[in-house]
Amino acid sequence: MREKLLIERIIGAIRDVLPESDRPVGLHEPYFGGNEWNYVRECIDTGWVSYLGKFVDQFENVLAEFTGVKKAVALVNGTAALHIGLKMASVGYKDEVMVPALTFVATANAVTYCGGTPHFVDSEEKTLGINPAKLASYLGEIAEIRDDGCFNKKTGHYIRVVVPMHTFGHPVDIDPLADLCRAYGIEMIEDAAESLGSYYKGRHTGNWGKCSVLSFNGNKIVTTGGGGAVLTNDEALGEKIKYLTATAKIPHRWEYRHDSVGYNYRLPNINAALGCAQMEELPSFLEKKRILASKYEAAMSDIEGVSFFKEPDFARSNYWLNLLLLDNTCVDQRDKLLEAAHTHNIIMRPVWTLMHKLPMYKDCPKMDLSTAESLERRILNIPSSPVLAFKEVRVEKRVL
Repeated sequence: MREKLLIERIIGAIRDVLPESDRPVGLHEPYFGGNEWNYVRECIDTGWVSYLGKFVDQFENVLAEFTGVKKAVALVNGTAALHIGLKMASVGYKDEVMVPALTFVATANAVTYCGGTPHFVDSEEKTLGINPAKLASYLGEIAEIRDDGCFNKKTGHYIRVVVPMHTFGHPVDIDPLADLCRAYGIEMIEDAAESLGSYYKGRHTGNWGKCSVLSFNGNKIVTTGGGGAVLTNDEALGEKIKYLTATAKIPHRWEYRHDSVGYNYRLPNINAALGCAQMEELPSFLEKKRILASKYEAAMSDIEGVSFFKEPDFARSNYWLNLLLLDNTCVDQRDKLLEAAHTHNIIMRPVWTLMHKLPMYKDCPKMDLSTAESLERRILNIPSSPVLAFKEVRVEKRVL
């Protein structure tokens, strides 16, 4: 009876927040209510639909200005952005890259594309991201600083990079991580894929380390359909990334000459057109998402056994995906709650399977992952589209 009451109260609280809808309410759906159609039509009318065109440059400039970085390079997706970022940090065969076990698989996959080895580290509950103090203690045990870099004493391999990921848009406690990287001579690449519009101590995420990445997948706060970007405060590095991701083609009016192994990773103009229109709406999206988050927080405040996850006190989050945290005593109700939610046309999901539990990564090095394993059992994402902030707004797809 107690278990049934908990599930009923959580579902009831979510339904009270959400607008009425005659179809399933998704986790995070795109909304096109601005200039998307006008800009995409301009691409079609002019024929500039591939990666050459004014909207690519415009999108990159807007991203750089909004995030406060010196250079943004728009690419086909966030995974490609991670791949090229890790290449720029010289990740190669058997080099170890420290990534959270609690992340989307693309973070680990990008390391593998470089021939490197993901080395999984634990998270902390207040941010859902890498735990700086626990990582510092762990590196003190396994790391050795030599003249040519930082090595894992147990494997003998380089520890090249740390990749903090801002989980569901909530910023990692990044200052101590940056200090740790400097102390050990390890590069930092920020996986800011989910955190466009999030700030750490007043500064936009993506401004730490060698470079950072964004994602503009269809479920992100701003979408280009599929897309991503590299952000960096090193303008020369940004130009190199832009060159290499356009197949390393030497500019010429008719000849095709390439002087490096390049990548066909550039974002098409038609996708960038969507991005430009979406960036115009981003301030409104962020405002609505914070309203929605505050409504969820209030709705869950008096339900015993579950809590609404709030941004850390040093951060301002975009609340990309809102989430509930079940108490340890209620984790056995997770799947029943998911089933009940789907029955009521509310799309909820658990967090990703932890990376070290996936078959291709089960033998990778890892530290104690007890917090990540606890979070995996307790996290539930709930509908987070900005259009859900107001009860009177019906949840409808807008078709271009």
